[in-house]
Amino acid sequence: MVAAAAALADEVGVGSLTMGLLAERLGVRTPSLYKHVGGLEDLNRRIAELALDEAAEAVGLAVRGYAGRDALAAAARSFRAFVVEHPGRYAATLGQEPSSPDDPLAVAGARLLDAFMAVLRGYDIPESDVDHALRSLRSLFHGFATLQAGGGFRWSADIDESLEWLIAFADRGLRSA
Repeated sequence: MVAAAAALADEVGVGSLTMGLLAERLGVRTPSLYKHVGGLEDLNRRIAELALDEAAEAVGLAVRGYAGRDALAAAARSFRAFVVEHPGRYAATLGQEPSSPDDPLAVAGARLLDAFMAVLRGYDIPESDVDHALRSLRSLFHGFATLQAGGGFRWSADIDESLEWLIAFADRGLRSA
């Protein structure tokens, strides 16, 4: 059911997802959904968990075997592809707060951070700057991917070239840190 809800969120946007729309998609009555989830808020949280797991898997696989700029590029491309292909489920991750360190949302988020930490291991980042570097990468990649997914790049420059420019920019910054 969560996978179907995530797919529907990708189609209509997480903000437009309703229990009624999901029930219609699944061919069931809306009350029967409440046997599986506590409501729309619970469903959105489960979509967020799924999205973080999927993004962590995609980025983790992409960076495996790479280091430095190659790992950075693989992470950026993989993350962007995930967000562009799954805009609704990725949007569900925004604003979700884990309730504890063992909350599945926290575990999935940590897996995604671990994938980006693998990228940072290819750079000489002082331990005291690792959090800043992670936040910078997240901001760069999240911003680029969500702008692209939302149709925010409508001018003539090639989007793939812009991403490569961003990767080179981030690589220079990480190497100089």
